[in-house]
Amino acid sequence: MNIWQTTQQATQLLFSGDSALWSIVGVSFSVSLFAITLVLIPSLLIAFALAYGKFPGRWLILSLMNTLQSVPTVVIGLLLYMLLSRAGPLGDWQMLFTQKAMILGQVLICFPLLVSMMHAAFQNSDRRAWETALTLGSSYPRALISLMWESRFPLIAAIVASFSRVITEVGCSMMVGGNILNSTRNIPTAIALESSKGAFAQGVALGMVLLILALGLNFILSIARGKAHLRTN
Repeated sequence: MNIWQTTQQATQLLFSGDSALWSIVGVSFSVSLFAITLVLIPSLLIAFALAYGKFPGRWLILSLMNTLQSVPTVVIGLLLYMLLSRAGPLGDWQMLFTQKAMILGQVLICFPLLVSMMHAAFQNSDRRAWETALTLGSSYPRALISLMWESRFPLIAAIVASFSRVITEVGCSMMVGGNILNSTRNIPTAIALESSKGAFAQGVALGMVLLILALGLNFILSIARGKAHLRTN
């Protein structure tokens, strides 16, 4: 079967409403969105504290975040597998090969990336926005919101990059999720499985979903940046 025929089959599969395929897509999006939601606020607050706070060990924490974001996802998956397996210290939680384990793994993957990128966004922001808000009598939460608005585009870029990172990772999801159909099989693990069996149509269809997602997110971000540039000019 050539590439053109495979692409045609993948397109037909994508628009046919195939329940197995869309179940896989649903697992991917629900797990990754939940992981990002859980870690978003803590990452934002830690990144702000690292950028604007002055306390001992600040640069040590930042160096740790920068180091952790380069750890391979399969290593994180192996660590979680050992912790959550029946013989592991967290075996009583009975989370292994569940979506909860996948969410935990994706939290560990995106947390250091979010902190590092949001820290860079705050570092490059205009500190006067924070100082002016406080001078005008704003509370710390309202001043932080003002600063976030000033840095909204790099912050959104950090969220997009982190979401892209977790929804496309395969190592951790395979290790702690088990690639169980209608339960823990997500887009990357399904692509790996179908490709290993020589059934490329579903893999290509799922790859199209990721490609459309990436294009859509970047298109929205580009439009927002363009509107902001027009306002400043």
